[in-house]
Amino acid sequence: MLKLGLIGKGISRSQSARLHVLLGRMCGMDVTYDYLDSDQIADFDLIKQLTKCADTGYAGVNVTHPYKTSARKLITPRRRLPEALGAVNTVVFREDGWRGDNTDFVGFMRGYRQQFGDAKPGTVLQLGAGGVGLATAFGLRGLGADKILIHDKDVARGEELVATITAADANAVFVGESDLADAVRSADGLINCTPIGMNQYPGCPFDVDLFGGQKWAFDAVYTPVETAFLRAAAKSGMEVMTGFELFFFQGIEAFEVFSGAEIDADAARKEYFSAYPEALTG
Repeated sequence: MLKLGLIGKGISRSQSARLHVLLGRMCGMDVTYDYLDSDQIADFDLIKQLTKCADTGYAGVNVTHPYKTSARKLITPRRRLPEALGAVNTVVFREDGWRGDNTDFVGFMRGYRQQFGDAKPGTVLQLGAGGVGLATAFGLRGLGADKILIHDKDVARGEELVATITAADANAVFVGESDLADAVRSADGLINCTPIGMNQYPGCPFDVDLFGGQKWAFDAVYTPVETAFLRAAAKSGMEVMTGFELFFFQGIEAFEVFSGAEIDADAARKEYFSAYPEALTG
């Protein structure tokens, strides 16, 4: 039995359980995956919840909004985690201590390479500097992006992300509202890490009239999978990567960390869409 879970706030819509249970089944493992929602736990405290999980037989847990940064401060990071990446989304409980990882940033890189091969990201404009934006920014750094342009309506948050990845030797610049149109036009790649495009927040975060000449686009939103942004990007000639790829590969990375198994991603994709065909449309 491999006992896993997800710690977060308002996580009832998460699809993580079905992915991890399916991956376990592929490996011949009996997996349980519990949702530990802070909205449903009286007097929730992160360290107490992690300790309870460790004491009650969990192999590990995923951590999501709004606890990734707090978890990073509490837990020893795995060696592959960049020192400056101040967020953890995967915690493994071992006899010699707890280890933290961020499979979002590794999952983004795997998804990018799966979709675009060895093509370099070039100059990339990213909207959104929250938790997923932190991970994709470090992913862009790992992929060798020439320049990372960050825009967030919360200027302080955007500038903080720029400072963080610049300190990690990335070439990054904050883009204000007045320079946003020029940044869209000059970019090779466009990334949405805002909630705009989700079923509950419909719309497109970019001005589609500025599309034309960009090479690729990624939307972190995966409900729905085909967003207004990606439809417009594809129509203008960009190659696109859906948010499902990030969800899928960060999940595989996390399961491999939890279980020690090695997952055949192509086989897992076929199994997942066979079991959950609605995931193709979100």
